[in-house]
Amino acid sequence: VQLVESWGGLVQPGGSLRLSCVASGLFLSSYDMSWYRQAPGEERELVAAISVDGGSTNYADFVKGRFTISRDNTNSAYLQMNSLKPEDTAVYYCAADFKGGVYSRSWAYWGQGTQVTVSS
Repeated sequence: VQLVESWGGLVQPGGSLRLSCVASGLFLSSYDMSWYRQAPGEERELVAAISVDGGSTNYADFVKGRFTISRDNTNSAYLQMNSLKPEDTAVYYCAADFKGGVYSRSWAYWGQGTQVTVSS
């Protein structure tokens, strides 16, 4: 099982990025998905989660109205990030779990992460 994140990078404050997570070795359509982030010296924290059917989502308060989690039937999940702030700088990870729910604190599979840096 492998999850691979991509499309992180350097962006100016107020800009946008769309992260993607591609899975291999499992059918992502059967798994709840989430995005976490970890800034230097900080603990890993939930950013957003989405249910198997996409009908339920869970967002951290600090991204509500700015970030959108989504998924499709190509074994991929996405995180659209708008109005980015310097404090959004972190390594972003995608994670998957078999129907743990969008409020789960335990995710079975993790990617290696992609760096997002918000700076002018």
